Amino acid sequence: MKLGAFSISLAVKNIAASQQFYEKLGFTKLGGDVQQKWLILKNGDAVVGLFEGMFEKNIITFNPGWDQNAQNVDPFDDVRTIQKHLKNAGISLTGEADENSTGPGYITLTDPDGNDILIDQHR
Repeated sequence: MKLGAFSISLAVKNIAASQQFYEKLGFTKLGGDVQQKWLILKNGDAVVGLFEGMFEKNIITFNPGWDQNAQNVDPFDDVRTIQKHLKNAGISLTGEADENSTGPGYITLTDPDGNDILIDQHR
């Protein structure tokens, strides 16, 4: 099973302060809009999303069909295929993609320690 690009999505209190902090760690802007209070920053293969006021807590994120530069990769495992695999393995999902849909979709789950996981397909 290929989960795609990995990043951590951080629930931040001040997007500008967080951006400055991560830039001091060597991260540069990959995407997003500070006016909309979200940014994607990158340092090597490490990707950090900063989100002010969008989430209650940090989220582990995977993007099927993307590499660490948000570029398409082929082939890739569709989020609905991943969903079916996880359900067959006995993993409970907190949010499911429509199995009859195609294209973008997402699923959510929580690991045994309460960490939220988002598998978010954009293509």
